[in-house]
This record gives sequence, structure tokens and C-alpha cells, in this order.
Amino acid sequence: MGRRAAFHSLGCRVNAYETEAMTEQLRQAGYTIVPFESAADVYVINTCTVTNIADRKSRQMLHRAKELNPDAVVVAAGCYAEDEAARCGTDPAVDLTVGNHGKSKLALILEEYFEHRDPLWENPDISTVKEYDGLAISDTEERARAFIKIQDGCNQFCSYCVIPYVRGRVRSRQLSDVLDEAGRLAEAGFREVVLTGIHLSSYGLDFLSPGRNLQTPDASAAETNRLLLTLIRETAEIPGIERIRMGSLEPGIMTEEFVSEIAALPAVCPHFHLSLQSGCDATLQRMKRKYTAADFRKICERLRAHFDRPAITTDLIAGFPGETDEEFRMSLDFAREMQFAKMHVFKYSRRDGTKAAEMSGQISETVKKERSRLLLELDRQAHAAYAGSFAGETVEVLFEETETRGGRTFSTGHTRHFLEVCAEGSAGVGTVRRCTVTGLLDDGRLAVSLREK
Repeated sequence: MGRRAAFHSLGCRVNAYETEAMTEQLRQAGYTIVPFESAADVYVINTCTVTNIADRKSRQMLHRAKELNPDAVVVAAGCYAEDEAARCGTDPAVDLTVGNHGKSKLALILEEYFEHRDPLWENPDISTVKEYDGLAISDTEERARAFIKIQDGCNQFCSYCVIPYVRGRVRSRQLSDVLDEAGRLAEAGFREVVLTGIHLSSYGLDFLSPGRNLQTPDASAAETNRLLLTLIRETAEIPGIERIRMGSLEPGIMTEEFVSEIAALPAVCPHFHLSLQSGCDATLQRMKRKYTAADFRKICERLRAHFDRPAITTDLIAGFPGETDEEFRMSLDFAREMQFAKMHVFKYSRRDGTKAAEMSGQISETVKKERSRLLLELDRQAHAAYAGSFAGETVEVLFEETETRGGRTFSTGHTRHFLEVCAEGSAGVGTVRRCTVTGLLDDGRLAVSLREK
């Protein structure tokens, strides 16, 4: 009987993609993949370190795996493993520590471990890694939407962020590899693909300037835009791909040229995640973000000029060091003015090794919690207003799941604007249908009828 392996992924969509790629890698190496709570010979925890809470969850899952089978090999993989390699090395729950560059070699690393019963793998200094890791997938557990990783690493070094230290410098995936994977996924029946990466807007910077760690806003009107545009255009030409989304984008990449050209591609969904982080210029400067609130406003206006009611979503940090009551009020007012479709709100988390961790004016948890509450309440109101604007209209829905409650069948999915919908009846997973919006549910989802108006 072959070995059994179980996976658990924490954090971002890039991690989720890499977990699927590692799962496929071990399956091809002869492992049987089992649910995480099952008895396994190998447990792989793809960790996250973006916040203190993420660190804690990573440790908890590593210890949970060892509890499930004390004789199993527990692998700490990913960002927490990269950042806390020494701590993982002394943790009795961890047998192997595999940083981000080792994920594409997981099967070989495990083979060597089982042969020698000694962790021979040595994680390289991620800041020196220059090549893309080679991770790829041919299928995915999601049955309707597929994520494609096209880039890794970040050169931005925002003052609050640990990601450049655990993901390394920008490394882009060859265009031909991306298109090959998109083609395989289209042949497998996926109608929608999401282009994702650690810093998506930096795609191709390393191709254009090898050895130079350029930052995306410095190239906002240069070749980087056209490289990403080429990738988007050629993906849109693949038969079967009806929808293209992009992961989080740096505001600086949204030039008039970039926006007008993607607006001309019917497959590109009118949904854009632009990380604002703060609506106050003084706070943005301390964060080392490369734009002002006025710049961000112009970008939103540009998107709204080219797309019908684009879903502009964002991230906001509450309680960044030095954020005064007035600065927070400015940020809150700016977020209200922007009328976001969705806001992801995070309380500032102090990360060792970042410039913000050493700043004076650290904000108390009580204040951060209250500011977060106010932003979340604004998010609830803004989302309801945005979703409610589609009442009575006909929308195109990609259905992703079917569930049964109380003897009744319901289908759920997303519109092109990434609004989640729920319809009574069976629509068929992976199907695209035109539906009529009949109302807004208490949980923020749109209620739709499977019959077009």
C-alpha cells in the first residue's frame, strides 16, 4: 500500500493554488491523497505569516497534524516556515521545513527524507532565488473557476509587510507556460480563470530588467503593462475561456492604456481588487505606498468610465502606527466616497523585521478594534448599496455549487461583477446562465431566479 498524504492550506489564493499543485505532485508520485482529518503518513501544512493570527493558526495546524498521527511526517511549508525556519526546526510537531522555493520539489524532498530519515533539504535564501518555481496544475478541486499562478515575489517593501522577506524578489512565469495551463484547464471544462500572483502587477519586470529589482509604480506607463496585457489578451483567445479575472492589482498599473485595452476584451470581468490600505496621504506615505488618495480616486474614475458599474474591491488597514483620529476619519471618509463593492478590513499586525514594527505611535488593540468595527460597518452598507443596484436586472451567473437545505435544492455562483448569488433549483455546476435578480438576502448574496426575465 502506498503512502497517504493530507494537506491543509492557510492564507491567500496563491497558497491555495500551490497546495493544489503540491497535491497533484504527490498524487503523481504514487501517494493517495486523503482528507486532513484522516489518518495519513504525511501531513503538509501550507502556512501563512501575513499576521500574528496567521502565525498562530499555522502553529495550531502543525500541532493538530501531529496529534492526528504522532508517527506521521509533518511538513511545515510556505511563508511561516520561511519566516520562522529556526522555530520550526525546534518544534517537536515539525519533521520537515520546506520554504516557498521547495514546494515544487516536495516529492523529491520527501523521498530523500524517507530514505535517510533525516531532513537533507536546505532552504535557500529566498531573496537570492531568481527563477519561477515551476509549480503548475492540470486540474483543480473547484469545478467552475480555476486559478492560475503567473508570478511570485514582491519588490515593493511596504513598511508594514513581511511578504517580500518570505516570498523573495519578483519572478515571473513564462507566457507559454501560462497559456499551456490555461488551455488544459479550458479543455477540462473550466469557463473562468483567475490570474493570480504575490504581486500580479509586477508580472514581467524580471524579464525586462534581469537582476534589477524594479518596483511596479516606477514602470506604470512602461513595458510591464504591455506584458500583462499580452498575457490577458492571449488567454482570452483560448477556446472555452469565457471569463478572466485578475488578483490584487497595484493601483499604479491602471493607466489609461491598460484600462482601455482590457475594457475592449469581452472576457475580462468588471471586477478589480485595488489595495488602498488607507485613504489618508500621510498614512500612505508612512506605509511606503506609491500613490496618493487623489491618484487612487482618478483610477477608480477611469475604471468607471470604461466599465459599467465595475466592482472595485479593496483592502484597508485599521490602526497603522501613528494613525491619529483625524487620519482615520480621513481614511473612513475616503472609503465612503469611493463606494467600494467590498472592503477587506485588517487590524494592523506588527511584523518583526518590517519598518512599521519599529515606528513610534503604535496603536492599542482597543482603538484598532473600534476603527475596524467602523470600517466593517461601512463595508456592510457599501456592499448592500452596490449589490442592491442590480435589483430587477438580468445578470450572467457562473454556477459553482449545489446544496440541499430542508429538502430544497439551491444553486450558488457569482456574477461577472463577482457578486455571490443564490437560486432555488439545480442550475448545474460549471454552467453559465442568465438570471433575474429578485432581491438581496440577509447575508449579502443576491437572490436570483433561474428564469430570465
